Amino acid sequence: MVLEWDLDPDIEVPISAIEHYSYCPRQCALIHVEQTFDENLYTIRGAIAHERVESGEESAGETGRVLRAIPLWSGRLHVRGKADVVEMRPEGPYPVEYKVGRSPGRHAERQLCAQALCLEEMLGVSVDTGAIYSVATRRRQAVAFDRQLRAETIAIIEAIRADMIAQRLPPAPNDTRCRHCSLINSCLPGVVAEGPRMRGLQGVLFQPLQALPDDD
Repeated sequence: MVLEWDLDPDIEVPISAIEHYSYCPRQCALIHVEQTFDENLYTIRGAIAHERVESGEESAGETGRVLRAIPLWSGRLHVRGKADVVEMRPEGPYPVEYKVGRSPGRHAERQLCAQALCLEEMLGVSVDTGAIYSVATRRRQAVAFDRQLRAETIAIIEAIRADMIAQRLPPAPNDTRCRHCSLINSCLPGVVAEGPRMRGLQGVLFQPLQALPDDD
């Protein structure tokens, strides 16, 4: 089987795009295909929460060295990005992803799993578990990188890569996800998700110019 991404090995999927796609494929394409990004309260909170993590400082933890802002990549999956934190434990690397929300959920778990897949390829070791740290609750949620989570993550990477190769923008969902999305004004889900309304607006916007009268 030849994957679509094999047609253009130079295109790499950013690890951060995995959570974007998992939440909303259109949001992912707006950011990573059309290079559109707007800030809102939630994105600013996330940036503040990552300030210390992104310093790249190394420290010592109870279980070993703690590495921050570590570059990651996978030649097999054609992905690249970085890990917020990697704890170098005796049993192996333990990636930790920082999130602002109280319950990051499956979207963040898939992003973390991609980091584990990169670490496995880079270091030649198995990475079976990691954690998501909630800044809001100051607690960790352990994540097991089982077969199902790995399959979901790889499938999302393939889908993102296909959109990047095709320069494709998926349809707008126009549902509850849109309410807190920073890209709502760029996406316009309430307009583009309604076919008749969209066609009517296109008809108004793209009317041919009237011929100018000839000069006497």
